[in-house]
Amino acid sequence: MTQLTDRTPDLTPAEVITRARTVRHARNVVVTVVVAALVFVAFCVSLSLGDFKIPVVDVVKTLFGQGDKATEFIVNRLRLPRALTALLVGAALGMSGAIFQSIARNPLASPDIIGVTYGASAFAVFAIVTLGLTGPAVAAMAIAGALLTAFTMYVLAWRRGVSSYRLILVGIGIGAIATSVTSYLLTKARVEVAQQALIWLTGSLNGRDWSHVRTVAITLVVLAPFVVVLVHRLRILQLGDETAYGLGLRVEGSRLGLIVIAVLMAAVATAAAGPIGFVAFVAPPIARRLTRSPGPAMIASALIGALVVALSDLIAQHAFGDTQLPVGVVTGVVGAPYLMFLLARSNRVGSGG
Repeated sequence: MTQLTDRTPDLTPAEVITRARTVRHARNVVVTVVVAALVFVAFCVSLSLGDFKIPVVDVVKTLFGQGDKATEFIVNRLRLPRALTALLVGAALGMSGAIFQSIARNPLASPDIIGVTYGASAFAVFAIVTLGLTGPAVAAMAIAGALLTAFTMYVLAWRRGVSSYRLILVGIGIGAIATSVTSYLLTKARVEVAQQALIWLTGSLNGRDWSHVRTVAITLVVLAPFVVVLVHRLRILQLGDETAYGLGLRVEGSRLGLIVIAVLMAAVATAAAGPIGFVAFVAPPIARRLTRSPGPAMIASALIGALVVALSDLIAQHAFGDTQLPVGVVTGVVGAPYLMFLLARSNRVGSGG
């Protein structure tokens, strides 16, 4: 024991903190690089598979402008919009879930659990079934529905401030109401219209084009600077409202701004691909576990979200022969057991209510 003590240099508290931060930063970099590489591999494989299979090497060459005309047409014109939409939607949902869960300090607080995407779905189904709208008009209604749902949640949860517990309960209640409205609209719709709405409700990337890519990409580019500015406030909010007030943070203003950003990300992702379930729910916990970060792990959450959607779409397209499933079916198979596990674990430790 004496020899071990002599060989181990004494570190001051500041040096211990610095070393811990260095190790954490190095781990974040490694995780980010590895997950980004996996995302790129899944992206290239999704572009290579189809009725006309293309070697992955040729896909990479085509992406860098060195493919032949036939390969460029198949990759860039036919398959690339869908693959890019999958990555962008997954990244948006991952970041949205990370913000919601960090604000509420609760793993159940994601836009697809607390009602935001349910509100978007109800408005989209109303647009399809009642108004007969299609395309961008349905997407606009979905975004409006998500924003209205979030505003209603915030107002109903307000009691001299917004409690995370109230926000989750109110969101679940509003989600239940929105689901009931959606079910009612489907029962009164014609069969062919109801089928169209059900495909959208499951979450699908079929038929996605460059307009969907541009919409989600522009939204992420516009919101990214706000995320960078507010992520420090998000870390402070994770310490609790009283601590945040003590540190001089404008708690409600910061919380409202972060909620708006998270809702916009989830709304645009939902408008582009439908309510793809559980991505925003599972991506942030995986990212935090991989990085061992006490904070929101925004970049890792975005990459994990992109990877989950890309892999799920790959499975949905090619794992069942000639039958192609909506991507939301696969994410639901992955996410639902995790939700049950989380609820069971919460009850075991006495926090499940």
